[in-house]
Amino acid sequence: MPLDRPAELLTGSVNDLQAKGLAKGFGKAPPVFSGLDFVIRQGECVALVGANGTGKSTLLRCCLGLIAPDAGLVSLLGQNMAGLGGAARRRVRARTGLVGQKHNLVPRLSVLSNVVHGLLGRHSGPRYWVQGLAPAEARAAAMAALDKVGLAPLALRRTDQLSGGQSQRVAIARALVGNPRFLVADEPCASLDPQAGEEVMALFMSLVKREGVTVLFTSHNVQHALSYGDRVLGLQGGKITIDAAAREVSAQDMAALYV
Repeated sequence: MPLDRPAELLTGSVNDLQAKGLAKGFGKAPPVFSGLDFVIRQGECVALVGANGTGKSTLLRCCLGLIAPDAGLVSLLGQNMAGLGGAARRRVRARTGLVGQKHNLVPRLSVLSNVVHGLLGRHSGPRYWVQGLAPAEARAAAMAALDKVGLAPLALRRTDQLSGGQSQRVAIARALVGNPRFLVADEPCASLDPQAGEEVMALFMSLVKREGVTVLFTSHNVQHALSYGDRVLGLQGGKITIDAAAREVSAQDMAALYV
């Protein structure tokens, strides 16, 4: 379907993320993507979809400033990521959160300690490595985040004793504990069975909507993208071929991305 990005998106509201002319490649291989232009407005939830190998995860990493693009600009929370020094870059990242395909929890530590780790972007040092050393306000924030995902009663349980769905809920609590303004979720339900994935996705989206967090998420689940996304970005052949409100995107449009 044709792109429907009206010019007023650039000026009519606050843009938490803006990419212009973005390109990235690795070695001598052809670019993973090039010439990407898009914006994500404050409070918006955007689904990034495309086949395996189209560069979705690479694009997310560029947007968060975890890797540098080969060309183009990324503005995150009003800051040009290319022009930031180390300290300023860390301050921007402290206002962001990440939920990955893998939960990346520390298995021998408690659920509460793992959630406290979500504050390491704002605070450094061993006091934030385990909950027993953490300041009272950090433990309180972590417990509040666990309560939001329904796991407060399991706060002192080791994370290697959790189910997959419970582990992903801990990862969500860890991402939300620092009250991020912008959150990236890279296939947050990919490792879960369908029922657990649906429950976690519904919980995740209800929380971020309630908190007013801006979200960019990837998913191979077409229904998740259309149901939970305000907008859909479709990546195919190194280009954005869909940029439209989710209500205007059909299942056939989505299927065409995987041809």
